[in-house]
Amino acid sequence: MRILANDGIDPIGKKLLEEAGIEVDTQNIPQEELASKLNAYDGITVRSATKVRKELIDACPNIKVIGRGGVGMDNIDVEYARSKGVAVVNTPASSSLSVAELVFTHLFNGVRFVYDANRKMPVEGATQFNNLKKAYAKGSELRGKSIGIIGFGRIGRETAKVALGLGMDVLAYDLSDVPASLTLELSGNIEVEVPVKKVSLEELISQADFISIHTPFIEKPLLGKEEFEKMKKGVGIVNCSRGGTIDEEALIEALDSGKVAFAGLDVFDNEPTPRTSILQHPKISLTPHIGASTNEAQERIGVELANLVIEVLKG
Repeated sequence: MRILANDGIDPIGKKLLEEAGIEVDTQNIPQEELASKLNAYDGITVRSATKVRKELIDACPNIKVIGRGGVGMDNIDVEYARSKGVAVVNTPASSSLSVAELVFTHLFNGVRFVYDANRKMPVEGATQFNNLKKAYAKGSELRGKSIGIIGFGRIGRETAKVALGLGMDVLAYDLSDVPASLTLELSGNIEVEVPVKKVSLEELISQADFISIHTPFIEKPLLGKEEFEKMKKGVGIVNCSRGGTIDEEALIEALDSGKVAFAGLDVFDNEPTPRTSILQHPKISLTPHIGASTNEAQERIGVELANLVIEVLKG
């Protein structure tokens, strides 16, 4: 049996597959060539780059399994594939902590102006040091502040755990149930139950000092001009979930007016070519869609994905 790991796979995951007697090809096949070449394989694993749509599924009847290394499966026509008898699996838990930590990378960046200091220090640090020191002297702490988490699945809950560990208040919104508390696992095998407050989306938007989005792909932005108007002045916004969940033009207006103090973005409209006005905005902390891209997460994803594919092909 052969699978195509078209967006790569961790070496440990590849080794597990090979030990199970499954040949793994990690050479990337361009999207436009997949329909003619994928039939040579029994399965395909992807991240977010490769799209597995209805047309590709119809063109490749040999495929028995589609594996997504990560959480969201927006790039796969999941229900159609399953209706054709193709197993579709993903690894929703493996990267949760990595994404949560990136959220707080952006938050710490924002409250201490690191995103801007890193741009200006190389240019002005030698001549305007005291002016920059004064400009960045009004930072704030996260402890005691409230973070509104929109979407309280695995990643949202990991984000909440980091926030609770920092002494923040968590306001949680989800279409599904929100637990009354979360268990924090501390060093020394100590576990602590900490309460979480479930709120409506309207309450979250109006009450939170910081807002972090953790929802699947949606057709209409969750945060647009109307939502920004209802927020606290000086709110911080972080999006490490999906492009399109924030109206980027409305965000720029809110940043320019001072309604939003800063934004941290790991995802964008029009990836892989985000708009210049977002990339060059002085109040935005930027990363290039790397939420799950830590060594630890990639290893966990590779192992989990390999075991799921083995279960389908060898089960």
